[in-house]
Amino acid sequence: MFKVFIYFLGLIFTSVGIFFTLIYLNLLTIGYNLGEFVHFISRKLEFWFIPLGLLLIIFSVRKVDKK
Repeated sequence: MFKVFIYFLGLIFTSVGIFFTLIYLNLLTIGYNLGEFVHFISRKLEFWFIPLGLLLIIFSVRKVDKK
């Protein structure tokens, strides 16, 4: 049950991170270049939800060998 909770938490974090990253893509249409965009997005907390969520998902589906 714990792994299911961690999986859904990771899924939510990843979804929120991707959602806000897609919203911030609109900055490219108002004159930001790619370097400025990467610098801006890497400083946002919402962007770091993506790797955190992916790590939680990987942790939850990882098989543990019990000896």
